[in-house]
Amino acid sequence: MYSSTENPPPSYGQPPTAPPPIQYATGVPSQAMNSNGEWSTGLCDCGSDVSNCCITCWCPCITFGQIAEIADKGTTSCAVHGALYTILLLLTGCQCIYSCMYRSKMRQQYMLPEEPCNDCLLHCCCEACAMCQEYRELQHRGFNMSLGWHGNVERQNHGVVMPQFAPVEMKR
Repeated sequence: MYSSTENPPPSYGQPPTAPPPIQYATGVPSQAMNSNGEWSTGLCDCGSDVSNCCITCWCPCITFGQIAEIADKGTTSCAVHGALYTILLLLTGCQCIYSCMYRSKMRQQYMLPEEPCNDCLLHCCCEACAMCQEYRELQHRGFNMSLGWHGNVERQNHGVVMPQFAPVEMKR
């Protein structure tokens, strides 16, 4: 009477089974992701993207702003992150503390290992290489870094802007 894929209707007095969870558009590219928890490129593979390597060496605030906007899922723009990075660089020289926080955030989001050493030490000693690796990782995960978070969301949704809403609760 019922196929193996259908659930029979609930019997009298038994609560109905829960419906499947609603899927919402997240804006995260659906392209192939590194499922083994490893970085897609090495720390010193900067030569694989020469244009990003040059931008990061001469104007790291641009690369950092792009990385931070994606890691923050668009809550703050690339320009704001880049400006904060530049202010910290010019006033304190400790911009590496700010940038290492975003490496840690990105590692947690994508379950990446903390290698070859601690995030803070890596950014203090080899900041340009670390930011180039983060940039390449986000590209590998399907982000077009020049579009920013919101541009990637639009691209993922094929130009259709999805309204932000939460599931409605039943009320008495």
